[in-house]
Amino acid sequence: MASTSVSRIVPASPDKVWNLIGGFDSLPDWLPYIPESTALEGGRVRRLRNPEGGTIIERLVAFNEAERHYSYAILEAPFPVNGYVSTIRVHAVPGQENAAEVQWSGRFNPDGATEDEAVALFTTIYRDGLAALHATAVPAAARPSLTPS
Repeated sequence: MASTSVSRIVPASPDKVWNLIGGFDSLPDWLPYIPESTALEGGRVRRLRNPEGGTIIERLVAFNEAERHYSYAILEAPFPVNGYVSTIRVHAVPGQENAAEVQWSGRFNPDGATEDEAVALFTTIYRDGLAALHATAVPAAARPSLTPS
């Protein structure tokens, strides 16, 4: 079984970050790759659509509000893996009340790809996803200007 994990510090409180990402059906709120999510089975399953119209179906397998993490399994997706289970966690950063460490990890069996290719795919998805989360969580007014003064 292959695995990968990516972490990123987000300059917002752990509660603010969890409120943004902690809802199992909230991916469209912060992840541009998923513009649409439909909750099924009382919110325990989500049907996602990517920009190309591809469908991903995932089942929530664990959820802990107090510890700010959840795990999910992919039931159907256009990815070259099977047995996929992923966890997303939000941690406090000691001594920094307005910073959170977000960790996104997954384990899976490559199926139709090498282990290196499958690991690279999900490492990129997690890294790009956490970059999008960072951009969403930081208010536009607080971002440095890219325009020369």
